[in-house]
Amino acid sequence: MLTLMSFAPRSSLRLLALTLLCSTVSAFADNPFIGRWALTIPGGGAGWLGIEDKGGTLSGSILWGGGSVLPVQEVAVEGDKLIVTRLSKAKNAKTKADEEITETISATATGDDLKLTTVKTKAGGPAFGKADFTGKRIPPVPAAPDLSKVKFGTPIPLFNGKDLTGWRLVKPESDNGWSVVDGVLINRVEKGKHFGNLRTDREFEDFNIKLETRTQKDSNSGIYLRGIYEIQVAETFGKPLDPHNMGALYSRITPSVAAEKPIGEWQTFDITLVDRHVTVILNGQKIIDNQPVLGCTGGALTSDEMKPGPIFLQGDHTNIDYRNVVLTPVVK
Repeated sequence: MLTLMSFAPRSSLRLLALTLLCSTVSAFADNPFIGRWALTIPGGGAGWLGIEDKGGTLSGSILWGGGSVLPVQEVAVEGDKLIVTRLSKAKNAKTKADEEITETISATATGDDLKLTTVKTKAGGPAFGKADFTGKRIPPVPAAPDLSKVKFGTPIPLFNGKDLTGWRLVKPESDNGWSVVDGVLINRVEKGKHFGNLRTDREFEDFNIKLETRTQKDSNSGIYLRGIYEIQVAETFGKPLDPHNMGALYSRITPSVAAEKPIGEWQTFDITLVDRHVTVILNGQKIIDNQPVLGCTGGALTSDEMKPGPIFLQGDHTNIDYRNVVLTPVVK
């Protein structure tokens, strides 16, 4: 079948293709949704959304309260709206069978602010779970700091080895598994109860923090920097490298080497947070080297990375021990 296009000179076709490509690139360049967004999800929890242009195709990833940063299934722009689709599964309460849930998140942007709505559907069923929430654009991460030129102040012992002075539960209504035994800050949990995370009364900006930790059977804890970024503490000795293992920035940065010790041995952390870049030295080995942090991690107290926050130790999962917790603030 012959068309007018059949008779167009090759140079014209190339020009047309180039024009279309430039139009597409320009459209993505002007896309107000590309970037990283700090979310305040329904209920007030911390979330995160990242939208990227990968070779002319939009892609995205999301953090919804707890857990990991995960890719979404589809990203599209329809008029002035961003449409993000993600899929999940849940067990039917009656049949116990897995049901696929489609969640559609729509957003409009006004400058650096997002207004978002989420709604869920199941196959053949009505929409449910509709809720509105908000987001704010995260400023670009600055260049990696020269740590040799960073000035530190006077070290601050955060744990006195005697009691919980200077610490409190993140949620006062939680069961408290934290106590001090023989100079060690320990957390002991029981099945069927909701145990709490422990935070400092004081809040900090940039700093270095050194501490020791000792894992128990199946330990799963974490050290939250400014209450926003979790450095994973877990019993992962002998396991392959993974962004959920000991010393990782949870689900975001995988340790470069596996430096953890076997269960029951005291292990040392030396962590530096400066200008949204993190360095982690575990048991004397540098496993994260001044790497940029692109957003909050699961379980964060807030998604706002621009304000100070506490150190908090995750205690809602399993047993864990800490001691010799000393923070040295950066002097501006």
